[in-house]
Amino acid sequence: MILKGTQRGGAKQLALHLLKTEENEHVEVHEIRGFVSEDLQGALNEAYAVSRGTQCKQFLFSVSLNPPETESVAVETFEDACDRIEAKNGLTGQPRVIVFHEKEGRRHAHAVWSRIDAETMTARNLSHYKLKLRDISRALYFEHDWRMPRGLMNSAERDPRNFSLAEWQQAKRMGWNARDLKAMIQECWAVSDSRAAFAQALQERGLVLVRGDRREHVAVTHEGEVLSIARYADKKAKEVRAKLGPADGLPSVDNAKAQIAQDMGAAFKRHAREASGWRKRDLEVLDHKRRALVECHRAERLKLDDGQRQRWLEETRTRSARLNTGLRGLWNRITGRHALIERQNEAEAYAALQRDRAQRQELIDAQRTERQQLQTHIRAARDRHAELLWDVRQDRYRILNRLRSVDGPTSHPRQSRRRPGRSIELDLEH
Repeated sequence: MILKGTQRGGAKQLALHLLKTEENEHVEVHEIRGFVSEDLQGALNEAYAVSRGTQCKQFLFSVSLNPPETESVAVETFEDACDRIEAKNGLTGQPRVIVFHEKEGRRHAHAVWSRIDAETMTARNLSHYKLKLRDISRALYFEHDWRMPRGLMNSAERDPRNFSLAEWQQAKRMGWNARDLKAMIQECWAVSDSRAAFAQALQERGLVLVRGDRREHVAVTHEGEVLSIARYADKKAKEVRAKLGPADGLPSVDNAKAQIAQDMGAAFKRHAREASGWRKRDLEVLDHKRRALVECHRAERLKLDDGQRQRWLEETRTRSARLNTGLRGLWNRITGRHALIERQNEAEAYAALQRDRAQRQELIDAQRTERQQLQTHIRAARDRHAELLWDVRQDRYRILNRLRSVDGPTSHPRQSRRRPGRSIELDLEH
């Protein structure tokens, strides 16, 4: 499983994030160990209170544990991974919490440790923790015979399209898939041998190569977003300058935005609105099915938990009834029968715990399979509408080419756009 860790503060924010059901379909607080409080927010606030006796600001160590999406991973495997993480990073015995999340048919966990040693009132040092997490991750892939990602096999082969949070948020604002956006710009870079070819390749995909305010070479989308060429092409700034040359001859961001605003015709806007409307209607139907399925799964888990809890109480009473009291109980202690009964009760209690865990894991696996089947339809709808929007963008490029051929290079923008734009709009409608 992929392990990603970070040292951090913000106990309240982390607790709220881990308990957030808007983004996660199922949230389960699996373990709270070493804290006085029995709820997640109280436990993390307790870690913050202890840290106030030190100068440590990043008093928490948070790790996400992400197994392969299609694998059924038992709770014991997650617990074993957490034990390895704390042993290798010097966190053995430190208070910790484990929370399970499920979303889109994928199950993963979050483990959070307090770094503050309550006896010495110092923070445990986490030297080279990223390398240690990588080693544990590789070992887990080998032991469970999971297919290892190439980036984990060799860091030099990691996916170059991995994006930061800022890039993902920017792409989300534009309605793009951030990974596809990076791949597209990298493809334009790979097939171009000059600035003119690169600019042409970008333009065919709805982007304009311009001179940036802070970065030398950037691209502007038709939504007005500014993208760093070096960042999205995964190249160093000097490599970009060597291939594209100085940016002095490129238009500025403001000029590019003004030109793009003029180029946005009524036909493209209408088509984009129609495509977005279709996407919204289709995904609303699927999202309604998703919400209904999630509610059904939650109800099934609550029913199972209640049944297991009731059965556990009844079995506990049965085991307790075996232990006699009074003179008979004293006689059982003298003869050793009391100890035999205790060992029998312990064995039965452990077997019952394993039975309940296996039963819950079986239910979770069945629900994940059902949820993944629905997710394939959701992904197919997303891909279908992304392709439709891509076709709209391609149509826009062809329209702009047609406008240029009609206007000619010396035509005045205001004199040449109204009538050709209207005729093209009518042509698109028919």
